[in-house]
Amino acid sequence: MPLIIMCGHPCSGKTRRAQELKDYFTEKTGRKVYTVGDEGLGVDRNSVYADSQSEKNLRGALRSEVERKLNKDDIVILDSLNYIKGYRYELFCLVKHAQTPHCLVFCLTSADLSSEWNKEREVDCQYTQEILDALILRFEAPDSRNRWDSPLFTIQKEDTLPFEAISDAIFKRKAPPPNQSTQSQPLSSTNFLYELDKVTQDILLAVLDSQKTSVPGDLVVIPGATEKIELTRSLNMAELRKLRRQFISYTKMHPTENIGQIANMFVQYLNKSMH
Repeated sequence: MPLIIMCGHPCSGKTRRAQELKDYFTEKTGRKVYTVGDEGLGVDRNSVYADSQSEKNLRGALRSEVERKLNKDDIVILDSLNYIKGYRYELFCLVKHAQTPHCLVFCLTSADLSSEWNKEREVDCQYTQEILDALILRFEAPDSRNRWDSPLFTIQKEDTLPFEAISDAIFKRKAPPPNQSTQSQPLSSTNFLYELDKVTQDILLAVLDSQKTSVPGDLVVIPGATEKIELTRSLNMAELRKLRRQFISYTKMHPTENIGQIANMFVQYLNKSMH
C-alpha cells in the first residue's frame, strides 16, 4: 500500500500534518495507517543530528521500518526530515520495488518560523539553535520535476491539507513506471544477469581502490562508464555492498534494454546515494 513521505525543516509542522493524514485515512478508508518517525525510535535529535554516522544510522533504521510496514493493505506515513534528495531517491526505489504509489508532503516554512516554533516546544523536545540552523542550511528542497519528489504537495502554515488530492495520488495512481531508459524484459537473459553482477562488482572494486589515493570532492573515472563518481565522502565495503544489492534488486525488476548502460546507471545511483 502507499507511502506518504513528509518533508520539511525541523519544526515545520510535519508531525501535526502526519497526524491529520492518519486521522483522515483511518476514518475514510478503514485501513490501518502506520506512522514511522524519529519519535517512534526514541532518538535524541540533538545528539543524532550532530553526528553524521548516527544520522545515517537513523535514516537506515527508518527506511528499514518503512520497508517492513509496506504491504498490500496498509498506509505508511514517514514522518521525518527527509531533507536529503539522495535519501528520497532511495525511498523512491523502495516503493518501486514494492510496486506501490507514493507522494511527498512538503511542509514549507521559513527558517525564522521554524526557529519560533522550536522555542515553543517543551525544553526536552527542542533542537539546539546550532543543530536547527545546520539542518536548515543542509536542507535540499523537493522539486516536482524529479520523479522521486512527485506527486508533490507543498503545504504552508495557513493551508488546509488537500486530503482528496492526496488520496487520489496514492489510490488512483499506478505505481511508478519504469524509467524511460529501461524496458521490461524476461529475466531469463543469462547475459543480462551476468553483466549486471560483473559490472557492479567491478565498479565497487574501482571505488574502493580509488579511495586509497583520492580525497572528498575528487571525480573518479570508472572503466566502462561515461559518468564519473563524485567522492563526497568515504564508503566502506559493507555500505558499497548494500548499495549494490539495492541497485541489483531494483534493476532486476526493470532491466535495461541496453546492457552497455548498466555501468552509467550504477554510477548515477551511487552518486545519489552518497549525499
